[in-house]
Amino acid sequence: MASLLADAALLEDGFAHNVRITHADGTITALQHGAMAAPGDEHVPGILLPGMANLHSHAFQRAFAGLSEFDGGGGDFWSWREAMYRVADRVTPALCTPIAAWLNKELLKGGYTSAAEFHYVHHRPEGACYDVRTEMAKALAAGAAAAGMGLTILVGVYETAGLDGSPLAGGQRRFRNDVAQALDMAVSLQEGSISAGLALHSLRAVPPASVRRAAEDFAGPIHIHVAEQRAEVEACVAALGAPPVAWLLDNVAVDHRWCLVHATHAEPDEITRAARAGAVIGLCPTTEADLGDGIFRFGDLAAACGSFGIGSDSNVVLDAFQELRLLEYGQRLRVERRNLAAAGEGHTGRALWQQAALGGAQACSRKIGRLAPGYRADFVVIEPTFETADAAADFVLDAAIFAAVRAPARHVMVGGAWIVRDGTHIREAAIDEAYRHALKALAA
Repeated sequence: MASLLADAALLEDGFAHNVRITHADGTITALQHGAMAAPGDEHVPGILLPGMANLHSHAFQRAFAGLSEFDGGGGDFWSWREAMYRVADRVTPALCTPIAAWLNKELLKGGYTSAAEFHYVHHRPEGACYDVRTEMAKALAAGAAAAGMGLTILVGVYETAGLDGSPLAGGQRRFRNDVAQALDMAVSLQEGSISAGLALHSLRAVPPASVRRAAEDFAGPIHIHVAEQRAEVEACVAALGAPPVAWLLDNVAVDHRWCLVHATHAEPDEITRAARAGAVIGLCPTTEADLGDGIFRFGDLAAACGSFGIGSDSNVVLDAFQELRLLEYGQRLRVERRNLAAAGEGHTGRALWQQAALGGAQACSRKIGRLAPGYRADFVVIEPTFETADAAADFVLDAAIFAAVRAPARHVMVGGAWIVRDGTHIREAAIDEAYRHALKALAA
């Protein structure tokens, strides 16, 4: 049993001061605000936030971040995908662990305390299974554990190369997995601090019968890339008679288990229906901007009181605060107004952080994202800037998202243990060194 006393903390109904949080075995057991310091309390100066869940990550893609910023005659998502395939073809389990460890170390420093890894690089480069089918998944889990990140591993289902049912070839051979195989893998991976779910890659890669089987046979989280690209939407209409989000809503039991990743080109009625079904929309603003995907219709989701979370996706940016900033700024550019997430009811920073933390928790199917008894003891501590030194906590959080000059997370706790102190990860040097060797091996 341990206790800490925070100067201020973000609770369900807003910021409270002098908040004592007691935790044991990684879980919050009691919470009191307006508390006086007591023997044994660890004083936490600054402002304490519930940890943020990263609901969509492809760890291996960090290994070529910044290396696709040139135009070889095809500057769109599809040309980027070919570069991604070349990296995916070279990643091994031995390289996967240090890559995942470094990535998750940096994500923790960026304010994330849990990650959902959308994992589809399962097999050897030529497509044959490893002796243990979950070897790549276990390598990813080992990397997350080395960094201290809470993990939900989403086992990829990938059966076809397109909506026409064409077979997998080339860079997609490693991805081959049907629903039955993915279900077996998910069950075998679920142990200790790791939870597992299904990652239906897309309607391009998972035929209708398999989507239906996954929805019927699996009770845990189900994530799917959907309506990310206009070409994908057009192909889906041609092949299935409806755009992808509408097809899902019409043909499977979409509910609270589902995370619809991107949904960039979903129409207003699709967004409203998804919200009413209880699904989470997984938004990845920095990756969506990097790939030129487009801007999601956030106002329609807000009007329907829908849930959303954020993800780092291709991992070009590893900071939850920046992800939220771009989410809000993209909407401001779209509708030419300010403070949209607040919806006229308070501070934009608080609205963004609380809503994204809760949506991410739902997508990860974990008791996280809230400072309350029974939830995991995951905390992010931020401190005032020069400009907000004497300001209320809400302004400090606003500034952390919209006016930060460095990564705002000062300290980060995961499962009751401090993982980041004074902006530095407790295993920084060793993880950095292993990552450097991994990158050299990948490029060799």
